[in-house]
Amino acid sequence: MPEGPSIILMKENLLQFVGQKVTEASGNAKFDKEPFVGQSLLEIRTFGKQTYLVFEKAAIRIHLLMFGSYSIDEQTKPDKSLRLALLFSTGGMYFYTCSVKSVEIEHLYSIDWEADVLSDRWNPAKTKKKLKSNPAMMVCDALMDQNIFSGVGNIIKNEVLFRIGVQPESLLGNLPDKKLKELIAEARNYSFDFLEWKREFTLKKHWLVHTKTVCPICGLKLIRKQTGLGKRRSFYCEKDQKLYD
Repeated sequence: MPEGPSIILMKENLLQFVGQKVTEASGNAKFDKEPFVGQSLLEIRTFGKQTYLVFEKAAIRIHLLMFGSYSIDEQTKPDKSLRLALLFSTGGMYFYTCSVKSVEIEHLYSIDWEADVLSDRWNPAKTKKKLKSNPAMMVCDALMDQNIFSGVGNIIKNEVLFRIGVQPESLLGNLPDKKLKELIAEARNYSFDFLEWKREFTLKKHWLVHTKTVCPICGLKLIRKQTGLGKRRSFYCEKDQKLYD
């Protein structure tokens, strides 16, 4: 599943169409696309792993899910995979194998934009309150909770926990205040590092533990385990990452 930084890059690629009117809309997403024809794309907003194409009368929410993708100016996948195509006078955008929904403009006002780790509106104090209110939650689940750390995915989770030296099954309520602050800070810091490396096409070269087998600090074999309620893959070092249970 694409994580927040990848969605930011998608937004940047789509910005060329802002200010233009839709000339044609198609695809097998289950909503009426005809009303968007003739409407201008006013702006593109991202919230974690979600993208909102904002028009005059409504918005379209795009979530790439696990295997979604997109292309610009050319349909690169078969019609059965095409959820949405929006054509403009200068080209078009195509979205495949993803969730596409029409939402009312009012929906945008209900979103907690301060939860997005890559947003200028990111609010670490508010995030800390959310973490404090869930003492029995594992830290691996907290990082993947889009209401707390919108945009964080499994790669960021694993790398952040290694950076701060915390095992994924540690409970939030047992983390010292210093570690909570490190968790919040590094979730944002690593997300921006991820974005920079993704732009350079060097992301995987910088992975320290994600999909790795040996700890880069001590050389011991890393633990690979499905952790938390979500049973997502975790890679961690039992020596260099402390369990706060």
